[in-house]
Amino acid sequence: MEFAPLISFNWTLLMQLVTVFVLYIILRKFFFEKVHDFVQKRESTVKEAFDSAEATNRKADEKLEAYSIKIAQIESEGREIIRESKVKADEKAKEIIDEANAKANEIMMRAEKEIKRQKEKALVDMKEEVGMLAVMAAEKIMEKDLEKTDEQKQIVDKIIKGAGISEWQN
Repeated sequence: MEFAPLISFNWTLLMQLVTVFVLYIILRKFFFEKVHDFVQKRESTVKEAFDSAEATNRKADEKLEAYSIKIAQIESEGREIIRESKVKADEKAKEIIDEANAKANEIMMRAEKEIKRQKEKALVDMKEEVGMLAVMAAEKIMEKDLEKTDEQKQIVDKIIKGAGISEWQN
């Protein structure tokens, strides 16, 4: 068994090397540059797309943050409006209660004055009635010349009974 050399130097090998070298130059001139340009363009397009996406994400994050701040401000304003409304409602309720208390006090004062006036009128009327009764009693006593006290008591009782039924029942 003879071993053949792995690479043997002959003209075929030289021609293959020259052919590969020429093919490399032709491919480099016409194909590699176009492929390289295509790859560069594709790479720049992809890079621009990533940059654009990143810029869009940044803008979206900024808008989200701005909207979050606005929402927080609106919520704060809403709470403030509710608090102010509650304060105003409490003040209005206090005013209404104070006004009602003042009116109630005024009505009570008028009622007390009316009661006092009615009481004074009743006293005046009572004094007139008592005066009339005294005069009537004196007239009755004068009409009869009585010597006994029992008879005087009976006359006074009769006058009081008659006056109590007719005059005092207004």
